[in-house]
Amino acid sequence: MATRLLRTNFIRRPHCFSSLRPVGPPTVTASTAAVPEILSFGQQAPEPPLHHPKHNQTHHDIDISDKARLFASVPTPDLLRSTAVLHAAAIGPMVDVGAWVMSSKLMDNALTRGVVLGLVKGTFYDHFCAGEDAAAAAERVRSVYEATGLKGMLVYGVEHADDAASCDDNMQHFLRTIEAAKSLPTSHFSSVVVKITAICPISLLKRVSDLLRWEHKSKNFKLSWKLKSFTVFSDSSPLYHTNSEPEPLNAEEERELEAAHLRIQDICRKCQESNVPLLIDAEDTILQPAIDYMAYSSAIMFNGDKDRPIVYNTIQAYLRDAGERLHLVVQEAEKESVPMGFKLVRGAYMCSEGKLADSLGHKSPVHDTLQNTHACYNDCMTFLMEKASNGSGFGVVLATHNADSGRLASRKASELNINKKNGTIEFAQLYGMSDALSFGLKRAGFNVSKYMPFGPVETAIPYLVRRAYENRGMMASGALDRQLLRMELKRRLMAVTA
Repeated sequence: MATRLLRTNFIRRPHCFSSLRPVGPPTVTASTAAVPEILSFGQQAPEPPLHHPKHNQTHHDIDISDKARLFASVPTPDLLRSTAVLHAAAIGPMVDVGAWVMSSKLMDNALTRGVVLGLVKGTFYDHFCAGEDAAAAAERVRSVYEATGLKGMLVYGVEHADDAASCDDNMQHFLRTIEAAKSLPTSHFSSVVVKITAICPISLLKRVSDLLRWEHKSKNFKLSWKLKSFTVFSDSSPLYHTNSEPEPLNAEEERELEAAHLRIQDICRKCQESNVPLLIDAEDTILQPAIDYMAYSSAIMFNGDKDRPIVYNTIQAYLRDAGERLHLVVQEAEKESVPMGFKLVRGAYMCSEGKLADSLGHKSPVHDTLQNTHACYNDCMTFLMEKASNGSGFGVVLATHNADSGRLASRKASELNINKKNGTIEFAQLYGMSDALSFGLKRAGFNVSKYMPFGPVETAIPYLVRRAYENRGMMASGALDRQLLRMELKRRLMAVTA
């Protein structure tokens, strides 16, 4: 079976806003520290210096300056391990050497492989991953919630599949993930996450995306196999991937597409029966039209509860057409009385998007500047929160590691008088990262979840390398977390020795 549990090109350098890339490692201070974005390799805007809240600070502000309160639920041994892992991941040469070792022929040697995997298991894997199977991950969700009050998003760590057999196998893993979530108290978890690329072959998603783009270009071009869905393009959407009319799907491809629809429908039906929300992850724009099409057709079928959606699609705010597409989908969903769920992220594929567009002689679909990405994220966030506040049944997951966006959302929730506890609005961060922001949002009264991938250690290595690249000092990513952890450890040491 041709299943790729995580990307084979995981060692690529993630940050691609070239105008913002430093020539050498910058000096990281409290004033320049930045927090990485969930499911995104985009460098974040600098965090302001740590400060203590003023006496007249309003109740909806997020305070991440009180280390003792933020980390009160974290045992000192865990604090030490987190500090060590994040600092190790911030050392550029160490990340490079580790990435080279784990992708080299050294891993073909049983002895070397055992040593490396054992080292990874006790450090980076335990810090960033929830366990080797669904049962272990569910137990980690339970322990995290009981210790911190943070919920869990269960994520089976498979990314791509290339044939029907691996797609079927992956679907069974997703169904077991839903069962694991169902076994937990509803207060402990928020959702499960699925990648369409794991249950539909990549080649077919590319073909479907090409056909959908051509249908958008040529209004007389019709797709007989197309299910009812919402729009997946706006006038500014990138269409350069498809420059000539594609061949129609052949009989075998149509059967494969029907099988993929049945897989996602089985997963959605299981989520609906179990009352477990389903978040559908996003991909590159070369695949995203097909993913959006399948996500929205599933939402039309299964989002029947007017109070809470089951199916959530992902909006990537680093794309220049993100705001337009979001508004169009919301308009259509409201017209059809379909409550929609959206997970809002910044985005994860700047490098590949830019390289592909450049190779085809086109401008990247990603915003020109990081500031424009931030502005788009915050505009989409405000729009979705306003929709969710009017009782229309919309659900919103704000997946962000950016404290400024967190503060803005907190103020907006207060302005709109949004109930922070009913699940309409929630925040999410990666497990093992941005814990200070997670705790700060939790203390401000919000539902906060951790994105918790699981799977065998050897399959998680590419994911772990990506996390290491996001934390390395050269990018100033994760510097705020490292600083806060050091300060809390120092405070505890001084308290013991006093």
